Amino acid sequence: MKIPLYRQIQASLKEKITSGVYEEGGLLPSENDLCTEFNATRMTVRQALNELVREGYITRQHGKGSTVSASRKSLGLLSLKGWTEVVVASDRHGKTLVLEGPVLKKLEDTAFKPLIDEEKHEEFIFFKRLRLVEDSPVMYEHTYIPNENLPNFIEEPLLEGSLFRTLLIRYQVDVQSMTQEVRAIAADKETANLLKIKVKSPVLHLLRKYKTSIDGFFLYSSIYCNTEKFAISSFN
Repeated sequence: MKIPLYRQIQASLKEKITSGVYEEGGLLPSENDLCTEFNATRMTVRQALNELVREGYITRQHGKGSTVSASRKSLGLLSLKGWTEVVVASDRHGKTLVLEGPVLKKLEDTAFKPLIDEEKHEEFIFFKRLRLVEDSPVMYEHTYIPNENLPNFIEEPLLEGSLFRTLLIRYQVDVQSMTQEVRAIAADKETANLLKIKVKSPVLHLLRKYKTSIDGFFLYSSIYCNTEKFAISSFN
């Protein structure tokens, strides 16, 4: 399938930003210059630039052009979107390794206590997963889902590898919002080994509580992020 021209322009500019050809704080070529370089219309060039704004690579200001906001590759992993959506949107090759689960387990991780109110679920469906981008481990995640009205969840594979999509399509459970705590901690031995970093190296720890369309039905995740290669942002 032929790649739209605006996507080709977007990819070319992104590669030059992440490789340092266009440095942070510097200006991209003008729209006129980009039109000439890519033999494109102004509307096509603007569409490409708008995508780069959406991803957080540039900012645009009328009369001043497009300024590079980051020379570093970034993943929008602080957003509400699921892993599959984020990686696909970033045009990067992502992979998930299931280290454990799905299995039934009690939520005994004391780190979640500040996020738990009056939920009385006895059992949770538990996943332990390692996320990789371009073969580099970037996230180590524990996920807990209430084992309530989810028939055959453990026996059947996730739809296209996506937890959120599976919950929505099979069980009509829509993830709608998220409470998130973010802190920097020192990696323990297991986390360091999985993320391929040194023990006690700083990692970003995310504690998440996802609100769904079902009253009282919340998902929980504990996520450890390796930010050595990829920045972690809130851009969708």
